[in-house]
Amino acid sequence: METESDARRNETGANETGANEMGGERRGRDVVVVGGGVAGLSAAVFTARHGLDTLVVDAGGSVLRRNARLENFPGFPVGVDARRLLDLLGEQADAAGADRIEGRVTRVERLDASAADDAPPEGGDGDARRFGVETESGDRFAASNVVAASKNEVGYLADLAGVGVVDRGKAYLDVDERGRTGVEGLYAAGRLARKPHQAAVCAGHGAEVGVTVLEDAERPFYHDWVTPDGYFTDRGRNLPPGCEEIDATERRERDADARERMRSAFAEPHPDPQETHPSLEE
Repeated sequence: METESDARRNETGANETGANEMGGERRGRDVVVVGGGVAGLSAAVFTARHGLDTLVVDAGGSVLRRNARLENFPGFPVGVDARRLLDLLGEQADAAGADRIEGRVTRVERLDASAADDAPPEGGDGDARRFGVETESGDRFAASNVVAASKNEVGYLADLAGVGVVDRGKAYLDVDERGRTGVEGLYAAGRLARKPHQAAVCAGHGAEVGVTVLEDAERPFYHDWVTPDGYFTDRGRNLPPGCEEIDATERRERDADARERMRSAFAEPHPDPQETHPSLEE
């Protein structure tokens, strides 16, 4: 996938993980999201938009890409190509400030104090780095928070004491109503949190988990709401955290940009071949 972080790597000639491949150091992140489906990307949109340094590690196996058509997702009265929806949600995470890489997370472990010191919070507004995250290709990160959004895959959490795994034929994580596990800083979103296997539900739960991460990190949050100029301030109110006031010119410009992007996105069929269940592949 081509992301803004890819462009930065191309410009500098450096890998997004910095010194990882060269010196074994961990790149510090406020949030690492494991999984690039609707739940993981929705969580990343909220955490990144509100200033938490967020990385999505996507193994590329979202079940949604197997759907021939998605016809019960809010806002698309005649349905939408599920792969197109995922692509657009990925773009939205990019625009919010998240980085995305392709990879499979193989291990999440607790960091002791000395290891955590290798990757102190950048910018001063993240919690202490609690977790080490490793991928199959050898990338290593230190994260204050981890959002597990990997459907039913839990093997990478085997080294974390306190994680409750529920076996119902498939594995799920034991979480509270906001997606918190028994390990501080570790969350689960979507199907992995025993939410119904439905795209709108999982997207909504990912957003809720993203907001929960913000609240637990004591990041001020209101509605992430863009309002007309003066909506709050002309009534003598401070602009709530996460809100933005824009004037009529800015609103028209954003509206025009959005309409053009949607026209472009849906002008042609999705270029990738339709995926199917692995058992049906030759």
